[in-house]
Amino acid sequence: MDPAADLLLRAAWVCPIATPPLRDGWVAVRDGRISEVGQGARAPEARHVDVLGDVAVMPGLVNAHTHLELSWLRDRVPPRGDFLTWVGGLMAARRSMEQPGDPTTDGPARAAIADMRATGTVAVGDIANALITPRLLAEARMPAVVFHELLGFRVTDGRRHVEEALVRHGALAGEGVRLAVAPHAPFSVSPELFGAIRDWAAGATPPITSVHVAESPEEVELLATGGGPWRDRLNALGAWREGWVAPGCGPGDYLCDLGVIDQGTLVVHGVQLTDAELARIAASGATLVTCPRSNAWVGVGDPPIERFLASGVRLALGTDSLASAPDLNLFSELATLRRLAPRAPARRLLAAATQGGADALGLGVDFGAIVPGRHARVVAVDIAPGTRDPEEALLDGVTRDRIRAIDPTGYDGSVHR
Repeated sequence: MDPAADLLLRAAWVCPIATPPLRDGWVAVRDGRISEVGQGARAPEARHVDVLGDVAVMPGLVNAHTHLELSWLRDRVPPRGDFLTWVGGLMAARRSMEQPGDPTTDGPARAAIADMRATGTVAVGDIANALITPRLLAEARMPAVVFHELLGFRVTDGRRHVEEALVRHGALAGEGVRLAVAPHAPFSVSPELFGAIRDWAAGATPPITSVHVAESPEEVELLATGGGPWRDRLNALGAWREGWVAPGCGPGDYLCDLGVIDQGTLVVHGVQLTDAELARIAASGATLVTCPRSNAWVGVGDPPIERFLASGVRLALGTDSLASAPDLNLFSELATLRRLAPRAPARRLLAAATQGGADALGLGVDFGAIVPGRHARVVAVDIAPGTRDPEEALLDGVTRDRIRAIDPTGYDGSVHR
């Protein structure tokens, strides 16, 4: 009779995230999925046993917000002290280097996907405009939701824009890669376009969209008063809409009032959200995706992680793009979370990088925790011998050389000890 498992992983610690850590833990895998989880000597027999030693095994990470198409801009847009200056640098870099349809952008995006996998990421929420990444993610077997991002502050026929986007990306979905329509931000999308995307998302299965919200003080000023640096920039670009009336509220309230933020929405950044706005977003069931290193890079300040946690909002973690972060290693984002929220339970922060992102992307039945039935793409992280708090050790700034991404399909049937 065949053994009960194809693979048995043994480790000093297993950190399921859904439950407390297991010392001397093990994970049994059958047909690529977790079949049992436990600790101690009593474990099922398996064709292949991998004794990993002084490591903490945890679920694969989920990068809930990045822009893989911008990977070619790595090291081309330096950190800035304010958001509009950074945006100007980004636009200048794109004008000087990018050519529409230039296939050379494939290489950096493909390398970025490989780097994410090497640092423990198993699924991603990607923002796309040129739509080169659905094919690359499918080729790499990286489960993903690719958000086709729409812009247009002057758009009055939002439905037509959404229909054109659906035609453009309709044939691009691949195995494990879903496409969705997403608005960019309150300063770049008209109420009509927001409404059309909202209506599309409400009819999607499952409902999902993503939007940048309350990233900068300038965005807050624009919506509160109708003026400020964003109005000046839009005027200079010829993108200002005459007759637009500022809602006189914050970005979170504005999008809640429009019905854009609901249970299927990924609300990205939120650095400038008030406590009242956070309460509304939490009540809606939306997920707030924080990208702390990017926020510092673009000059909008540190996200208020402790306020996010206190609000009860669902929380996920992203890196943003290589135009505003040095790498796509989510463990580095986790170390930043720990610095910004020193009193938060370690498991709550780790959940943002695992179960929070998986649930937000509609992938929670397959990823996010080490429990029976989930995919067995897990991560083994080297920890010091005798470690007593493995979850805290996973927040200490884990570097690539300490990470082993485990894909159960890559085992040959031998026993490793």
